[in-house]
Amino acid sequence: MSLTDVKAKNRKPGEKQIKLFDGGGLYLLVPPGGGKYWRLKYRIDGREKVLALGTYPEVSLADAREKRNAARKQLKNGIDPGEAKTAARAMRVGDPTNSFEAIAREWHNKFAPRLSPAHAEAKLRRLEADVFPTLGTRPIDDIRAPDLLRVLRRIESRGALEMAHRVRGLCGEVFRYAVATGRAERDPSRDLKGALPPSEKRHLAAITDPKEVGPLLRAIDGYEGSSIVKWALQLAPLVFVRPGELRQAEWTEIDLDTADWTIPAERMKTRQPHLVPLSAQAIAILREAQALTGAGKYVFPSHRSNSRPMSNNAVLAALRRMGYEKGTMTGHGFRAMARTILEEVLQVRPEIIEHQLVHAVRDPLGRAYNRTTYLSERQKMMQLWADYLDNLKKEGGKVIPMKKVSVPDDSGQ
Repeated sequence: MSLTDVKAKNRKPGEKQIKLFDGGGLYLLVPPGGGKYWRLKYRIDGREKVLALGTYPEVSLADAREKRNAARKQLKNGIDPGEAKTAARAMRVGDPTNSFEAIAREWHNKFAPRLSPAHAEAKLRRLEADVFPTLGTRPIDDIRAPDLLRVLRRIESRGALEMAHRVRGLCGEVFRYAVATGRAERDPSRDLKGALPPSEKRHLAAITDPKEVGPLLRAIDGYEGSSIVKWALQLAPLVFVRPGELRQAEWTEIDLDTADWTIPAERMKTRQPHLVPLSAQAIAILREAQALTGAGKYVFPSHRSNSRPMSNNAVLAALRRMGYEKGTMTGHGFRAMARTILEEVLQVRPEIIEHQLVHAVRDPLGRAYNRTTYLSERQKMMQLWADYLDNLKKEGGKVIPMKKVSVPDDSGQ
């Protein structure tokens, strides 16, 4: 009886090695330790041999059958498919286009346009710093799990366990691309599951107690560094977008007359355009910044060149300079600050906040995020939030709840 995809997918490892036969010598090997491996048993010159055809599910049942049929054609022509595979691999060793680095860069060029520029840059930078120096010139099909583990152990040894896990996942993406394009048999990163200690998920530090927000806002207003950095710091709590979205803001995206900022899809983590209603306080900050940077592309340009946005470390460095250490507050922390206080103190409905944060939520009718959902309510919320921050910023300002933002039950737009 032929093998089926359902049977291959659902078969769990047992105490002994399991072979699921498909026919024509093809079978799926399931060892006790886990993993599923395609094998082809064949005979040539009176000897029985076994040929590895890849792993499941990277190599599908249909793909394995194609490989079986190709091997059987070679046998009919007197060619040993195992020896032919070894010879082909030997030829690839001297081919730089089959190196890990070459294939990784090819993969990156293909998929980077689907990511935000900062995310794409970070992925490539990790490979260049930690993987290419050791594995970059190696033929990708010759890299085994122990080779990759040595790379990950070096990252772990410098106290960057979370980064080691990220690099393992990143290399897995490259290996799977190589398998899909016929340049590798399998993804060795899968064999390293459990080889690294689990990393504790760390939440980015944020100030969420209203009593501590006022001193932070006063410190920002008193910041004596760059005016551009100061404006970014002042705007960050008012708009609570991601740090990369803030520092790369462009004047063409902002309409001060209609009081909104539309962030294009290519800069959003969700790959959808996002609308940020601007409070009167945010407009005032932007008009002040416009007098200095309005003739250029970026709202917050780099101090070295107007053709580049502000450094991704500028806001973080400014917070440190004001005495807020890494474990207390981060640029990303303004999002958590707004999320917590808007719901717990100002009693704004969670779905309104989540839509403004561009989290993966659906409205009461099951519709996914779009930039105009709850727009009227979000506009009210952003002004309410700005007014509340002004209240906290006053010396001795009382920490009191303000009027709840009401949303009609039938509202979805």
